[in-house]
Amino acid sequence: MAPATHDALPVLDRSGDTPLHAQVAALLRGYIRGNKLAAGAALPSEAALCERFGVARSVVRQALGALAAEGLIQRENGRPATVAAPQEHRRLVQRSTGLYEQFAQSGVALQTRVLAFARAEPPAEVAEFFGSTRLLMLERLRHVADAPLAYVRTWLPADAVPGLRAEDLADASLHGVLTRRFGLRPGAGRNQIRAVAADAALADLLDAPAGTPLLMLQGRGMDQHGRPLEWFTTWHRAEQLVFDVDVSVGHESVQPRLQTPPAQPDAAPDAPDPAAAFDGHDPLARAQALVAELSAELARLRGQR
Repeated sequence: MAPATHDALPVLDRSGDTPLHAQVAALLRGYIRGNKLAAGAALPSEAALCERFGVARSVVRQALGALAAEGLIQRENGRPATVAAPQEHRRLVQRSTGLYEQFAQSGVALQTRVLAFARAEPPAEVAEFFGSTRLLMLERLRHVADAPLAYVRTWLPADAVPGLRAEDLADASLHGVLTRRFGLRPGAGRNQIRAVAADAALADLLDAPAGTPLLMLQGRGMDQHGRPLEWFTTWHRAEQLVFDVDVSVGHESVQPRLQTPPAQPDAAPDAPDPAAAFDGHDPLARAQALVAELSAELARLRGQR
């Protein structure tokens, strides 16, 4: 792909207090994502960027360094920077630890924006799980390097978290806050994985076209005392996340990677019922059922696009 012309780049706004290199990085980031540049697409040269933005080469290099650290671009000496392939993140779905903790353990900074946090009327199945309608609904958008990765809707028992505020949960781990402030630790639970299509609202939140296949993880969890603690549903951008499932049979260990399969021309065969695998005693069969369900659902969704 030919290098993008610097005339296509937006004009640098010098009216604010934001450092020049941060402004240049933000504008280049928006240009790359807004134009949906493919991996390998070349940016203008450092000299062209200096001319376009009217800044020193050190400013451009700082901006490009920030984008490279985010994994958005790749740099080679003597060549223009190129757009990097989308970074693949990983999540272990059979652990009670949340996305924030798992990403922190791998050195990835997960940003969290709280969209809503208030008392709300829960769906019937959620109320039945908690045995109450006195619940709080928390909606969050999770980002990595300012790119939306997942939208999360969580239900919490209002009486168990008195005084909890939305600002307590911005760029923070929900489980960490529950443990530190209320002595509530996640215990046993059950997670389910489904492949779903993004409706208009989810597409807007996750900056994806409507109908895009998403990986939905829904779970219900108890606290360390066996009391209902949370009911959550998380919609993940499928091209940015891999779900890992640890499986042990005797002394063997299997780690299947649940990746988006290639589109199939014909409808996928009926997948095994994952609930049956969850209720059984064979962990390998359970993992195979999850893989089969995701493969079938993603193939079906891609065929509808």
